[in-house]
Amino acid sequence: MRNLQPYIPKGIGGVMDTLASVMLGSPTFKDKTGHFPEQNVETTFYSLNEGLKLLRPKLGDELYQRVMEMSHQMRAYFEADPEDKTGEANKGRKLILEMEDLLKATSRKS
Repeated sequence: MRNLQPYIPKGIGGVMDTLASVMLGSPTFKDKTGHFPEQNVETTFYSLNEGLKLLRPKLGDELYQRVMEMSHQMRAYFEADPEDKTGEANKGRKLILEMEDLLKATSRKS
């Protein structure tokens, strides 16, 4: 029986791992192995955004709002370029790197 509950990262390390998964799975997030047929854009960004929500107290409201806006924009870029041909998906990948830098800086301050 499959676990239909999506993975929710619980800390900065988990969110960083999720961002790495987003990078590798972009722009469609469809599992090519067949092991995770339920994986898609919706489940991927649900996991990322729920993990970011759990980090909100650590990030503070201003940084939390910023990374959530980045997440929404990232998703829009990937959805606009599902075949990875127009350059929009690359803009989404650039946002992943920027978000990772922000989270690393926050982690170092702690």
